[in-house]
Formats: sequence, C-alpha cells, structure tokens
Amino acid sequence: MKKVKALGLSSGGLDSILAALILRKQGIDVSWVSFETPFFDAANAIRASRQYDIPLYVRDITEQYLPMLKDPDGGYGRTMNPCKDCHALMFREAGRIMSEEGFDFLFSGEVSGQRPMSQTRSALRYVEKRSGYEGVILRPLSALNLPETSVEKQGLVDRKRLLAIQGRGRKPQLALAKEFGVKDFPAPAGGCLLTDQLFCRRLKDLLEHEAEAGGLDCHLLKGGRHFRLSPETKLVVGRTGKDNDFLQGFFDPDRFYRIRTVNFPGPLGFLCGPADIKMRLLAAGIVAGYTKAGDAVPVTLHMDGRGEGENLEVLPLRSTEVRGLMI
Repeated sequence: MKKVKALGLSSGGLDSILAALILRKQGIDVSWVSFETPFFDAANAIRASRQYDIPLYVRDITEQYLPMLKDPDGGYGRTMNPCKDCHALMFREAGRIMSEEGFDFLFSGEVSGQRPMSQTRSALRYVEKRSGYEGVILRPLSALNLPETSVEKQGLVDRKRLLAIQGRGRKPQLALAKEFGVKDFPAPAGGCLLTDQLFCRRLKDLLEHEAEAGGLDCHLLKGGRHFRLSPETKLVVGRTGKDNDFLQGFFDPDRFYRIRTVNFPGPLGFLCGPADIKMRLLAAGIVAGYTKAGDAVPVTLHMDGRGEGENLEVLPLRSTEVRGLMI
C-alpha cells in the first residue's frame, strides 16, 4: 500500500513537534513547512527539523502576507496580530505544496481552546474554511474534541490514536513530551513581532503613511529609533553598534539617504522618503544629537544615497527637543 504522507505547519514549538510525532507513531510519513515574513522566522522550526529528523520546507510569504495584514477579514488581536487570517493564509500556502508534492493531508499542533484569538472552535473552523482546504486539515492534539475530518473518515489516520487536549494548560503536552523523549523546545509565548506593542506602533505608522510599504520597510522597524519628520518622510537612527550593523544590512542606496558622523563617533541614520535641504538638516541634527558633542559644538555628517553625496554641518538636536517626532 502507498504510504500516507502528511505536511504540517511548524513553528518549532512543542505542540508542532508532538503533532508530528503522534502521526509518525502511526507510520505516517511526516514533513513540515515553516513560513517566514519580517514578523516571524523559521529558526525554531529548522532546529526542530534537525533534532527530530523531519524534512522541512521553508517559504517566504511576505508578498502574500502584507496585503492581508493591512485589512484582515477576521480582525486583529490585542495589537496588530491577524491570527485567524494568518493561519488561513499559511494553510492555503501549505495546501499548494501538498498538491505539488503529493501529500495526502495537512496538520498542525493547534489545540482547541488554547488561544482566545485563533484557537477557539469557531476560529479553527474559520481558518479551515478560509484556507480552501476544508476537510483535509487535521489537528492531532485536539482531534477528538473536533468534528471528524475526511482524513479520518478515509482511514488515512486512526482517529482512536489521536488526542483530546483542550484549553490553555500545558500538563498534557508536557506529559506527552516526556513519553516521546522531547526535552528541548522553545517557550510557548513569543516569536511573532505582531504581538509586540512597540513594534506594532511603528508598523501602524508605516502602513498609515506608506501605502506601498514592502518587506524591507518592515524589517527596518526592528532596529533603531524611529522619527516621523513629515507624512512622507521618516528617519531611523541606530541605538548601538550592533543596531548600526543591523540597519546597514538593509541599506538600499536607491531608496534611502544614509547619514554617518564624521568628526565624532555616532549612530547610523537612514532618511526614508522625500527630503529637501531643510529636511536633510533636520535629520542630520537629530543624528548629531546622539553623539557626545556639546550643545554648541558643530557636528559634521556625511550623507549619501540616491546618487548623491554631501557633508552637512549642524548643531546637535537633543532627544528632549525632538521627542514629539519619535514614533
């Protein structure tokens, strides 16, 4: 008989690991897919894939994700986390891989009642219907609490060997982890920047002012101090040497002006958007304000990008003077 193949969504967390091991114990050939955007990555899934010898597909879905994020049909959680539409999109993308690679069904480590936004019975139903793969999504940890899927009805899995875990407690999963010998796994909370209030404040500002914002713009939100200089123009200023290195990795000379201090050690700045000389001097003054130059001591900065290069000499603008511009 043809061996049953299943493709699971993996965050690399304990629930993802247990769901895969439960199915593998039934003789099912399991693989994972993990998705990446500027808001989350596949690092934990890659680690788990190596530890448990489960093949892993990694896919960047930023292009599909951003339009959904701007106006999710299912709304947001406490911040800008569109959990229901996020999961539906992931299952939709996983379904494409399933069809292309010959998998028989999809699965995940979701637990009914574990998360109030995305894992209630109604939310799980919403995700399944919106994904376009209704009936072929199995949740092994909570299957006995949920309607029987076509996967189970066809005998692709043995329903009696699936579980009925419910709610936010972790004791059943920890007991199961001990049974399977699973010892190394990340904490269940965190991992998605869309639940971080500071990051989401910056993201909201970006989406309100830049209709065509893309993945690069979202990555920049993860570093530095951010200033809204005008509706069209923003300044990003590094906080530390490590922060400067992070920002430098995303420098696009066709889009940004880069600002570097010349006569004093100081942070790296990116000026994003249209910038006349007045705007460039304002940005340079803010960057200079994070040097150790005295208030009346001129600071020289070099600004390059967009095919231009120039030196600007300004007096430092301290954080107290520009606090109202900070996002």
